[in-house]
Amino acid sequence: MEAALPREHYTDPEYFTREREMLRRQWTCIARLADLGLTGAGRVAVVDFYGESIVVTHDGTLRAHANVCRHRGSQLLPADCAPCDMKVLRCSYHSWTYALDGSLLHAPHAEGIEPADFALTSLAVDDWGGWLWLAEEPAESLLAQLGEVPDRVRRYPLADLVLGVRFTYDVRANWKVIAENYNECYHCGPVHPELCRLVPAFAGGGSDIPWDDGVPHRDGAWTFTMTGTSDRAPFPDLDEHERVRHKGELIYPNLMLSLAAEHAAAFVLTPVSIDRTIVTCDLLFAPDEREKSTFDPSDAGEFWDLVNRQDWGVCESVQRGMTSRYFRGGWYAPMEDTSLDIRRWLLARLQ
Repeated sequence: MEAALPREHYTDPEYFTREREMLRRQWTCIARLADLGLTGAGRVAVVDFYGESIVVTHDGTLRAHANVCRHRGSQLLPADCAPCDMKVLRCSYHSWTYALDGSLLHAPHAEGIEPADFALTSLAVDDWGGWLWLAEEPAESLLAQLGEVPDRVRRYPLADLVLGVRFTYDVRANWKVIAENYNECYHCGPVHPELCRLVPAFAGGGSDIPWDDGVPHRDGAWTFTMTGTSDRAPFPDLDEHERVRHKGELIYPNLMLSLAAEHAAAFVLTPVSIDRTIVTCDLLFAPDEREKSTFDPSDAGEFWDLVNRQDWGVCESVQRGMTSRYFRGGWYAPMEDTSLDIRRWLLARLQ
């Protein structure tokens, strides 16, 4: 048995504050580019980045700037500003005006200042898989942080998929509790009876599952829906295993991918406080399937909403239990070894 992270990492607000400072330096998944409307030059969107308001622009290149005018600190755009077309960013307080690349274009009645000294504060920005990613002075590129993930999922057309249905959950649990829960199936037998009927191997705790080739379904099933089947066609470039099996990826710090043959379930975690996380679950489908008049994602949606709510229920129970004076710290059973990734990943970066 291996010791889990100390309880303070899940219950102490001071740890959360320190952790967020570290997380800002990691490439973080924000949202689908299509949702933000960042599909062409002249587009602007405002996003939240660990409690900071960020303006993301597209002038032929994706760029990201703190939503703070360099003159007196006024926000350039409201935090709830909808994605829109803009040629420049103009502060409504004193009309300081910036190009979409963040450079200062005009400062009324401020002759003699050096524009280069008053450019907007910029963040690193990139895209992968159809998602926008942000980081504050990252130590490595996005692809370096993603490691082997892009190669493992290369046959799934993630960047081209479109939204079929979205679930948004306000989960009263620390984001690490949710990530750890996703990364093991020790809990699947008692918590997910419907899932285990679809994927019998999960009922045994997940210790002998061929993760690399994908998880096999029960006889006659090949995707994550209530029936295990669908009238939607599998993605065309999948290999023989991926067309009938299920794959999953936990991409630190905050993207969980569950890949079926004809849809992808993507979970973006947004830590709000030490004991609260917003989880956005998008079910993504091939565009040609989405455009069909008969398209109905409810078979996958009903299944995922059921499984998700089962997970959030146990995660919230864990969070409540961790606050007890009688909780001395958690442990990982041998079959939960992969869940130790959160400890390995987090502690090295906190240092």
